[in-house]
Amino acid sequence: MVSLDSPEENREFAESLGAELTLLTDPDAKAASAYGVLAPGGHYARRWTFFIGGDGLIRRVDRDVTPKSHGSDLVQALTELGFPTR
Repeated sequence: MVSLDSPEENREFAESLGAELTLLTDPDAKAASAYGVLAPGGHYARRWTFFIGGDGLIRRVDRDVTPKSHGSDLVQALTELGFPTR
């Protein structure tokens, strides 16, 4: 995940949820702008998921992310796209 928040804010957010994931920071919104997800006004990035292959090509973009089901949605999309499993 990438957020426009600072590294400290992202760390606190992850800790508050007990999450063991790394949230990347984009406080200057360069990545959000490059991927076209910066919302009008530039205060946040839209919740889109980009599936990027090992070759660096974008294989799919999910523009309709539902936080409640996103974990299972990710697994389904990764399977459909043929991403390798561990």
